[in-house]
Amino acid sequence: MTAETPTRVAMLVTCLVDMMRPSVGFAAVKLLEDAGCEVSVPEQGCCGQPNWNSGDSAGAREFARRMIGAMAGFDYVVVPSGSCAATVIKDYPAMFEGDADWAAKARDLAARTHEIVSFLTDVLGIEAVAARLEGTVTYHDSCSGLRSLGIKEQPRKLLASVAGLELVEMADAEVCCGFGGTFCVKFPEISDKMATNKAGNIGETGAGMLLAGDLGCLLNMAGKLSFAGKPVRARHVVEVLAGDTETPAIGEG
Repeated sequence: MTAETPTRVAMLVTCLVDMMRPSVGFAAVKLLEDAGCEVSVPEQGCCGQPNWNSGDSAGAREFARRMIGAMAGFDYVVVPSGSCAATVIKDYPAMFEGDADWAAKARDLAARTHEIVSFLTDVLGIEAVAARLEGTVTYHDSCSGLRSLGIKEQPRKLLASVAGLELVEMADAEVCCGFGGTFCVKFPEISDKMATNKAGNIGETGAGMLLAGDLGCLLNMAGKLSFAGKPVRARHVVEVLAGDTETPAIGEG
């Protein structure tokens, strides 16, 4: 590529964004285009994470083969989710151990795939965004993004550039919210206790908004906050970074 050639990026939208919160996808595309990328959204399906986590290896590999084919030919694949990105980056190569052809394809895709905030900061070198949000926010570190991909300072770096925004850290920001994909279904009582603890920590910050990089975590925490009567709005971090303050917060619309 020359300096004049836009970086060709494919968006892996994720199932939850597609079905529950398309505004996250639109915000992600805006951030990428503002950074000079040429963005495409290839026809795609699930990344296969629920299958893989539940022991359905054959089903997970089928989803992975489809995704590998859909994302071929792009410079990068960008995902507005730490958990789905981690599935592609960490799990896809493991799925095809013993199959040299598909393992090579999986490693190639893994090398080109990034969670969006990490991509903006670590790959493109973006240090600031042109967004404004008057008020206080707190940030939850989602397990997959933090532990699998090392995403911690990247969102905080970009949030520091949002005019009017004040970040108030919660206690145990790195502790799981209790969602964990299929974990909340397999262990509902433990999950509920974890979500209750998280909602308490969020409320104690006094922040008016909760941000995170994974929609599953946000849906879980927003539901618990609403049930507990805590007036905290929840948004995906890319919505704030893209300047989207018009879309109703999660659970409001």
